[in-house]
Amino acid sequence: MFIANRLKHQTCGSGGATIRLARESGGSADISVESTTAFASKSNRRTAAPTGVVGVLRFLLFAVALLLSACTSRAPLPEQNPDLPLPLQLHIQLLKPDDRLDWVLVIQHEETGIRWSMMDLLGIPQARQLLNDKTWHADGLLPPNPQARELFAALLFALTPQDELAANYPGAWQHGRQRSLPERWDVRYTQPQNFELMIANGATYQVTPLSGETP
Repeated sequence: MFIANRLKHQTCGSGGATIRLARESGGSADISVESTTAFASKSNRRTAAPTGVVGVLRFLLFAVALLLSACTSRAPLPEQNPDLPLPLQLHIQLLKPDDRLDWVLVIQHEETGIRWSMMDLLGIPQARQLLNDKTWHADGLLPPNPQARELFAALLFALTPQDELAANYPGAWQHGRQRSLPERWDVRYTQPQNFELMIANGATYQVTPLSGETP
């Protein structure tokens, strides 16, 4: 019997190489062999686990860093709401070298909290927040405004009566007409409700009292 085997078909792919041998006597037999590419792929899979673990650890460290950054950047709040002569109406000016922005701020009691409502000189609302249980809450439909929260927290610090300062802001100090929460806020008073407020991000505000109705 004459049996001659000849190469009938050969394919190569990422998973391996397949060699098909056909016999003239009939039938066929498939033999699959693993190529060097597939071997390398398996080797990569064996080393992928440590790499994946390192990636997860890096992600967790990054998330923790973001959380710590958020906590660090969150504006300090008093241990208890200070005794303020509310309601108050203040004129807020953001001082810039070549420009100036003006707002009207209304501060008033809201049950156990303090409501802060800031508007421009046309009466258009700019920010509304409710401070309750040492937590800021959005008041109304205005979008979140982190800059306004920082300003409101700094104003609360500046407006806190001097005899309540130490209990509410450990680490703060006041000498004469200057008050500071180091590395955060500095206040220079002309009167208790008339002062210059400097924030660590570089913003400086002039604050003066208003009388009469808001715009």
